[in-house]
Amino acid sequence: MANLTEQSCEACRVGAPLATTEEIAQWLPQLTDWQIVNVDSIDRLTRTYQFNNFVDALTFTNKVGELAESMGHHPALLTEWGRVTVSWWTHKIKGLHKNDFICAAKTDAIYPSLSK
Repeated sequence: MANLTEQSCEACRVGAPLATTEEIAQWLPQLTDWQIVNVDSIDRLTRTYQFNNFVDALTFTNKVGELAESMGHHPALLTEWGRVTVSWWTHKIKGLHKNDFICAAKTDAIYPSLSK
């Protein structure tokens, strides 16, 4: 099994299959501190990252935005003083897809360079 951070998102279409229970059980342990949260009947991968100030939180938000653009896959981002909450899900299928786990792992990879 390849590490999620080494993989790329695939083009996702309406009707693509949601991640199975078995796939989630395989991928979720590769992610640190992520939770599956159900919002409006849609499962999302969500994590809140801590920072020492707003500037670092904003820098992280921008780096996650750059990641999102490069992957063609976009999360919900809530930037506040000292923290950023990131939620990944696949809008087209209204739930979780492998792309969400890949992007969550890549988001985790960005964090150590900005946290103190």
